[in-house]
Amino acid sequence: MLHERSSDLAVAAKIDVSIPELPAAPGVDSHARIAIVHDWCPNFRGGERVLAQICKQFPNAEVFTIFDFLPQEVKEQYFHDVEFHTSAANRIPMVRKFYQSLFFFCPFLIEQFDVTGYDAVISSSAAFSRGVITRPDQPHLCYVHSPVRYAWDEQFSYLQQGRLGFGPKGMLYRYMLHRLRTWDTRTAHGPDLMLANSNYVRSRIQHIYGRQARVVFPPVSLAELPCVEDKEDYYVSASFLTPYKRTDLVIKAFNEMPSRRLVVVGEGQQSASLRALAGPNVTFSGYLPRKDYVDTVARARAMVFAGCEDFGIALAEAQACGTPLVAFGRGGAVDIVQRLGSSPEPTGVLFKAQTVDHLKEAVAQFEQNSHAIAPRACARNAARFSEDKFDRAVLESLGAVQALHEIM
Repeated sequence: MLHERSSDLAVAAKIDVSIPELPAAPGVDSHARIAIVHDWCPNFRGGERVLAQICKQFPNAEVFTIFDFLPQEVKEQYFHDVEFHTSAANRIPMVRKFYQSLFFFCPFLIEQFDVTGYDAVISSSAAFSRGVITRPDQPHLCYVHSPVRYAWDEQFSYLQQGRLGFGPKGMLYRYMLHRLRTWDTRTAHGPDLMLANSNYVRSRIQHIYGRQARVVFPPVSLAELPCVEDKEDYYVSASFLTPYKRTDLVIKAFNEMPSRRLVVVGEGQQSASLRALAGPNVTFSGYLPRKDYVDTVARARAMVFAGCEDFGIALAEAQACGTPLVAFGRGGAVDIVQRLGSSPEPTGVLFKAQTVDHLKEAVAQFEQNSHAIAPRACARNAARFSEDKFDRAVLESLGAVQALHEIM
């Protein structure tokens, strides 16, 4: 009965041109005891920014996360007075170096958190947190960053990148991913309502779990992202340097455009190999403090991104800075970019395929039409992703879930 009602609520909540938004729900007590469950906190990136914004709405909230490696200065700035609960695995010596290899153990770990005494549960999930065990009468709202990428449609890409074929190690990983898919499917109907961070993720939720979801874009801190209209003559690529971000493709394309400068911002597992790949017109800034990062993105001629991102807060932040986008036309970029040729106020160019030639053509198209893409138009476009809009959507959705349980 609960799942039937929950499914009905989710269908009603789906954002589409033909479906209205959720009806008004009773007000949510911001001082309620909320358990916020997040997969893990290895560093402060997009998912952790969403987590921080949810915590700001509920002063009495407590965070449950499998691993917590956040620096103390980040905790002071974004999670002041927020209590964190971690799993027993967080205390394993040097776990920070190999925590990702423990993915097969994480479903068990997430199920050990006791959140049954809280007024409501909000899970922030890209993998495991959605599977936390709740009471049947306990409101559970889930914000989905993505279904588990490496367990579903991107499994083969991850296995290829890890050079895991059909040898003993490869077969073991494939079996563990099979078990993870089984658990992931079993827990898919635990939350009363799912919020997707983009239309791309909403479609993946429907395809994988057979559930509808409401799209709520992640929050962008517009106040700390000034629009800069005087651009300098360089392009920027900013991300965690991991294979699915496809920074390698951006570098290869700029290697073939030696007259154009590219600045690569970020560090990650591919740092060394990407530096070896880069030509003389490509420079690496490494990790930048927030102020320097914003300044570098804001002064760039355009941001270039070749990966398929679930949403891509970095892309939305670039728009807030007045920086156009040249991006692969799949994933969250489709929600963010007002495409050249399809909008009266274009904010960027999308390319169709992840190839060097398509990316080079997109850069050329951008340069030929850069006069039509105004920094102020980019900044106005980013207003769709404000923190206020995110806050209202989360509160409204939690209120609707609470109302559902009151009816029952």
